[in-house]
Amino acid sequence: MKRVVISSSEAAGQFADPSFSAAVIGWQKQHGRHALPWQQTRDAYRVWLSEIMLQQTQVAAVIPYYQRFLSSFPDVQTLAAAPSEEVMAHWSGLGYYTRARNLHRCAQRVVAEHGGIFPHDPLLLQDLPGIGRSTAAAIAAFSYGVQAAILDGNVKRVFARVFGIDGYPGAKPVEDAMWRRAVALLPEQGVESYTQGLMDLGATLCTRSKPSCQTCPLAQRCVALATDRVGQLPVRKPKKAIPEKHTGMLVIVDRHQVLLEQRPDSGIWGGLLSLPEMAPGILSKADFDAALNRAVAAFGPVASCEPLQPFTHVFTHFKLQISPFQIALERRLDGVAQANYVWYPVEKLANAPLPAPVKKLLLEVFREADLFA
Repeated sequence: MKRVVISSSEAAGQFADPSFSAAVIGWQKQHGRHALPWQQTRDAYRVWLSEIMLQQTQVAAVIPYYQRFLSSFPDVQTLAAAPSEEVMAHWSGLGYYTRARNLHRCAQRVVAEHGGIFPHDPLLLQDLPGIGRSTAAAIAAFSYGVQAAILDGNVKRVFARVFGIDGYPGAKPVEDAMWRRAVALLPEQGVESYTQGLMDLGATLCTRSKPSCQTCPLAQRCVALATDRVGQLPVRKPKKAIPEKHTGMLVIVDRHQVLLEQRPDSGIWGGLLSLPEMAPGILSKADFDAALNRAVAAFGPVASCEPLQPFTHVFTHFKLQISPFQIALERRLDGVAQANYVWYPVEKLANAPLPAPVKKLLLEVFREADLFA
């Protein structure tokens, strides 16, 4: 098999250490993970799908989504041809929805530009939507045996501790130095086991809290362990106050259907269906009633409005305080409904392409109807 080698003579001279990769490979073959669903194939489509899902998501959460995706979209051609709402419905609940939109666009480009075959070259992979440098390297290594370096969060943690790297790994100078080291440490043989071994070490032994240093194959060379800094490395990102946003969500029900809005592709929950919203924080009842009637006017006059239990949903960069209200209409004005709204059957909500907190809210609202057995 032809291998593509990505190297740097300067980095190799400074950081090269064949004993490091040998220790990782030896440990992975004996103690690493070997039974994950995506490890039983070299199919680039399946490898790519798993790598995208594993971005910012734990393995246990990914496995059922991965299996459902393959059941509905067994190959890249099927995924590329699927309606976007179907793709988003399969992703619903997995979070970070930009990944799903990029996943769909990536499949379409692989079909259109590469004949349905994922490229071998990490640079070509990196040009596709949703695939960064580390993900491209992982896909190329696991699918084609390409000698390319990964540097995901787990690997950064391993490197920071083993080599005693100070500084926040997300800072560009620190990250650049880690990339040089990652390239220099690549083995000449066994890149698949080495790449998987780095992932496994970070995920199972060199964890963020309570690492298992006593069973780590790199313990003897670990600077953090020797200097009692395992808990301090890697250096954490400087904390910032998490801003809060507020919204009112309207659960408008009529004829055993609930009104849903198609969200724009950009922004939070992009491309998903969600509930119509209105600005919260209105103080007087008269002002609230006026705002509510304006928000609902296109769909019919309000017969009743019942406040539901407020809740908070935490995103990466902010908290969203949600105040939901259940609305009943006197009569529905079907003729003036807007194009980005849909009356959705209540009995189909469990499989709708909804954000996880919105789906949870709706299932709780309608659970008494015994529709979600």
